[in-house]
This record gives sequence, C-alpha cells and structure tokens, in this order.
Amino acid sequence: MDTIKSVNEMQQFVIEARASGKTIAFVPTMGFLHQGHVSLLEEGRKRGDILVLSIFVNPTQFGQGEDFEDYPRDLQQDSQFAKAAGVDIIFAPDASAMYPIGYATYVDVDGITSNLCGASRPGHFRGVCTVVSKLFNIVQPHTAIFGAKDFQQLAVIKRMIADMNMPIDIVGMPIFREDDGLAMSSRNVYLSDDHRKQALVLSQSLNLGRELIAAGKTDAASIVSQLTDNIKMQPDADIDYIQICHQLSLEDQVTIDADSVLLLAVRFGSTRLIDNGFLREA
Repeated sequence: MDTIKSVNEMQQFVIEARASGKTIAFVPTMGFLHQGHVSLLEEGRKRGDILVLSIFVNPTQFGQGEDFEDYPRDLQQDSQFAKAAGVDIIFAPDASAMYPIGYATYVDVDGITSNLCGASRPGHFRGVCTVVSKLFNIVQPHTAIFGAKDFQQLAVIKRMIADMNMPIDIVGMPIFREDDGLAMSSRNVYLSDDHRKQALVLSQSLNLGRELIAAGKTDAASIVSQLTDNIKMQPDADIDYIQICHQLSLEDQVTIDADSVLLLAVRFGSTRLIDNGFLREA
C-alpha cells in the first residue's frame, strides 16, 4: 500500500493503470476511519482491480462556526484500517494542493440541495460537489462507493453524476451501526457518555416511525409530530430537522409510501448527528 499526496502523481498513477486495463474502485472519505468505512472499502475491494481511498478533510463544506479545525484526524490509524481492508493507494492531499491560491471554480447542484442539510448548512453541498468532482477528475474511478448514512449527499452525488455525464458507477452502502443501534460516525468521538446514551433516540425514532406505519398511520405530519415529542424527551437533544421525504427528489411528503425516507439531524451538546431509514417496504 502506498500513500500519495501529489495531485499530479495520483493522476499519473491512474492514467497508467487505466491504460493497462485495470479498473479502479474509489472510496472518498474525510478520514478517522471506523467499521462503517471499512465496509465501504471491502465492497470496493470486490469491485476494482485497484482500490483507492482518499482522506481529505474538505474545508469548503464546513460553514462558519462548524468543526473543521476540530474534526478528528489520525492518518496513522487510518492507514492501519486501510491496509487491513486491502487498499492499494491512499490519496491524502493537502488543502493547498486541492485549493491552490487563486482557486475560483465551484460546483452547484440545484433543487435537491435546498432541503434538509442543504437548508440548515448553507454552502455545504457546494463544497461537497466541488471536492467530489475534483476527486473524480484526479482518481478517475470506474466505481465510487459511499455510505447511505449521508443519504442526501448520496442523492446529490448521483444527481451530479447523471447531469454531468460522468462515467462512474455510484454504489450506496447500508448504514453500519453499533450493536445498540447508533449509526457509526467519525463525530461520535465527540459525544460524552451521557450524550451517547441520549443519541440512541435517533435509531429508536426510526423504529418508532416504522411501528406507527405498521399500525396504520400514513400521515407524515402526524408521524413527525410524534417523533419530535419522542426526541425532545432527551434533555440535551436539539433538533435540526425531522422530515419524511421522497427518496429521489428529497421533497417533503404528505402521505407515506414505499419511497418515504425518514431523515433526522439532531445535536447532542455541540455534536450534530444524522440518521435515516426507509419507513415501509415496497
């Protein structure tokens, strides 16, 4: 396994690999890897001759007052995870390599970014789409693997790929959870013991939503109201959003159907966590 920091070196490597007929699978991350990331890497190992992992904490997707400076970083630990998962190349550029002096080009995806995290984190998806586009141009993958915990991000990237005619197969992988149901996230490290216990209300709320639907409820607003009351029972839970949306358009739904996805964003102390899940089977 090799680590590459230079954009030019990474591009030259993949140009030569593709010219020799090799397929490239790619897992873009911000590092501080956990078992959820490992599940993506294991899928990538199955899908390409060469597996590339990027580790880059992207400054353009963090808003003012967010946790860019404090975002957890541990390249040595990440390298151990990557080697065990069969990664061939870690691409770990510096911010100056990705955004050199004079940088002035950004990628916006309209519509699908206006709701959920796009509404509460202005500019976030502009940064996400810009860095993912750059990484795709640098790594030139045949397949890219993303986790479904960032459901809106996955939908936005699929939209961008389709709109920009990028010849990349986007694979979404299921949420990887702790034994108690908490979705794995690099930000979980911020949680105090008490806040971690309170954060279990997220997965519990997904289950409650499914139970309400199984009991015959189909009115989205009523379900959101009950879930809101349930989450507010946790003393330190500060709700960003609780919404039921169509899985493709991410527009709010009035009535539950097979395309309904429940999406949650809640802060526990200073830590903002997201979770999601489908509410009924097709």
